[in-house]
Amino acid sequence: MEIKRNPTRSVQIGSIVIGNGHPIAVQSMTATHTQDVAATVEQVNELHQAGADLVRIAVDSQKDADALVSIRKHTSANLSVDLQENYRLAMTVAPHVDKIRYNPGHLYHHERTRPWQDKVKFLAELTGEHGSAMRIGVNCGSVDPEKLGQFDPEDSISPMLVSALEHCDLLDSLGFYRYCVSLKDSDPGKVVDVNRRFAEQRPDVPLHLGVTEAGLPPDAVIKTRIAFEQLVGRGVGDTIRVSLTVPNSRKFEEIEAGRQILKDIDAGRVRSVVDFKIDRLNIIACPSCSRVENDAFIDLAQQVKEMTKYATSHAITIAVMGCRVNGPGETDDADLGLWCGPKYVNLKRGTTTVGAFPYDEILDQLKQQLDQLITGTTTGST
Repeated sequence: MEIKRNPTRSVQIGSIVIGNGHPIAVQSMTATHTQDVAATVEQVNELHQAGADLVRIAVDSQKDADALVSIRKHTSANLSVDLQENYRLAMTVAPHVDKIRYNPGHLYHHERTRPWQDKVKFLAELTGEHGSAMRIGVNCGSVDPEKLGQFDPEDSISPMLVSALEHCDLLDSLGFYRYCVSLKDSDPGKVVDVNRRFAEQRPDVPLHLGVTEAGLPPDAVIKTRIAFEQLVGRGVGDTIRVSLTVPNSRKFEEIEAGRQILKDIDAGRVRSVVDFKIDRLNIIACPSCSRVENDAFIDLAQQVKEMTKYATSHAITIAVMGCRVNGPGETDDADLGLWCGPKYVNLKRGTTTVGAFPYDEILDQLKQQLDQLITGTTTGST
């Protein structure tokens, strides 16, 4: 099957080049605590040996940033750093990584009175100085609040799209072109829609594809495959990640799944008609990463999947998030949401918080809320 790729420009990331017809890169992200240097180095190298073209590491504090400097000394893998609120941590990590990913929606959390344009300029100058690439990483659960206010609340696509385009325009105006963009959602249909629309308006910018919080395999692989078939099969996409909620020892499955999906698309082994309308129980879960504050999160996600089997025929979405960074916002769109802290799991029903419960009690509380949704009752938690 010959696929005509979008005419994106070349972007070098360490030893690889994405865009402009180069092979689609497959990447993953570490799930160890970044400050555990030995464990993180081990996982980076395992992913690299499994075929990862790029490995991303989360950095949320100065201690994380210092640890990444040490990690770099023990691996030859291409490294990307995932910055959250504190963009200034780039000063420490930029000389040691091949790409910096920032989230436009998170730039507002640090130095709130400073214009976001100044922060992006700071990152562009820093990465340019050290020869690194950047990724503008727009995520459905943490969109620029200013952009959200410009559109109907039912329209989750347009704010993401406008935010990405605005950041591209700024980087272009600064003369910085060594970047790619990602627009991620947990709904594969929305992933297809927003990435198609972006590619139509900016066919020159390489795209990183992914379905965020896809959840547990095999469902997560199916969701991701559906989005990738429709995008990669039409020439859209230059690098991919399959996000799986799996234990550390199985993170390599993200690489295997990504390679297999690309191989099948290339061979024409795709669905002729793809329909992923969510008319049944839909469990989404973030892939484990270094921000997870209790390793019980992975087991909990699996337990939720098992416990809710009786509700498979109901069109209900349950989100299981592993940390306080993404959990509060990215559970808002789910019917029932869990976001995990060190000792307690926060349970939400839509945007309303039901309560925080110990890990050994949360399943009973979740079942109570699920049963109420199924029967149409609204009795509060006890």
